[in-house]
Amino acid sequence: MTSSTQAAQAAIERLMSLHPKGYDLSLERVTRLLERLGNPQDHMPPVIHIAGTNGKGSAAAFCRALLEASGRICHVHTSPHLVNWHERFRLGAEGGGRLVEDAVLAEAVERVAGANRGQTITVFEILTAAMFVLFSQHPADAAIVEVGLGGRFDATNVVARPAASVVMPISLDHEAWLGDRVELIAAEKAGIIKPGCPVVVGAQEHDAARDVLVDTAERLGCPLFVYGQDFLAFEENGRLVYQDEGGLLDLTLPRLRGRHQHANAAAAIAAVRAAGFEIGHRAADRAMARVDWPGRMQKLAEGRLVELAPKGAEIWIDGGHNPGAGAVVAEALANEEDRRPLPLVMIAGMIGTKDQTGYFRNFTGMARHVFTVPVNDSDAGVPNDELAARAQAAGLSAEPVASVENALMVLRDGWDRQSEPPRILIGGSLYLVGEVLRRNGTPPQ
Repeated sequence: MTSSTQAAQAAIERLMSLHPKGYDLSLERVTRLLERLGNPQDHMPPVIHIAGTNGKGSAAAFCRALLEASGRICHVHTSPHLVNWHERFRLGAEGGGRLVEDAVLAEAVERVAGANRGQTITVFEILTAAMFVLFSQHPADAAIVEVGLGGRFDATNVVARPAASVVMPISLDHEAWLGDRVELIAAEKAGIIKPGCPVVVGAQEHDAARDVLVDTAERLGCPLFVYGQDFLAFEENGRLVYQDEGGLLDLTLPRLRGRHQHANAAAAIAAVRAAGFEIGHRAADRAMARVDWPGRMQKLAEGRLVELAPKGAEIWIDGGHNPGAGAVVAEALANEEDRRPLPLVMIAGMIGTKDQTGYFRNFTGMARHVFTVPVNDSDAGVPNDELAARAQAAGLSAEPVASVENALMVLRDGWDRQSEPPRILIGGSLYLVGEVLRRNGTPPQ
């Protein structure tokens, strides 16, 4: 913890000692609390509300980049954070938003906690209420709000008329909360769709999920924009081509790596336009070059951990933690392999609520070896020896080691210096990625 994050961190830790961890899907508690705070959710700038299993954060990052590149001021709420709680709250400003200052966040958290009067509530609900307070108090042109879990009963789902509701790719995750079939999960995500408000449906792997979203939007009389039907994006001659009924945009390839980001960028362009913001060609091109989303196919170029790796190694981190996310990460790494062939080594840590073997199956035939490590920042971390067995069950060579540092040093000491350096993927959990960014000395800014 740095001095610039101490006050808010201390306030949130006090709340975590008083209130249950995790989620308790209901809107009753947060609605009661927001009423005591004067219903700040009703005094927000136009809201772009984003749900989905994978791609929510990337879509939020693209929306922010598009709006800021066109000169708009926008707030951004995302979760979870990687290193500091402050990452969840980006306050818009001229020239680009900044993570909330510590004193401002601490004051908002204390105010919300006081209004709650010690009643039963989750910390996520308190932080969501703090977000609404912060975003309603600071003028902006737009607010981008990412759903925490699900949609229908998520604490963010109290905005009566969002400027646009966006649902990104849906796959199996959080089955204990949301259901064990994609159509059940889609029904929960569709809960953010409000009567008559524009809806953007991102690229969907499962027809059943897309059908639920489209049926819900049509039933509620919403202007509807569906990927592959009303808009799409594809790579051509090293450029990103976006197309909708308004025509084509010929853009720089997104700074975020992986072909899946093309569809994420397209959904964001559609969302910003559906929300009523005109985005011209120059602004969209600038946005693709500037977009930033830490912990998702992020290349580490320097830092304390980087120095431990074999000389010349590429180090990538990605917090994707379910089979669907593993598939897009594997595809992104395959693209990197096409550009520059290097042997792939994985350093993985995961939590027990995820399908670990399903995640690892995406890398069968790609990864030479997997080092499995504990996830120290979560009580639900899978022991590294058990995780190695899950990787082996997926057909991978795997062994448990004590830490990311240990894995990097084992690689460095055992790597043949006459061969190509390795390409290293560190991932399987946002908790692990946050730990890596903290230990590397490169937290999100």
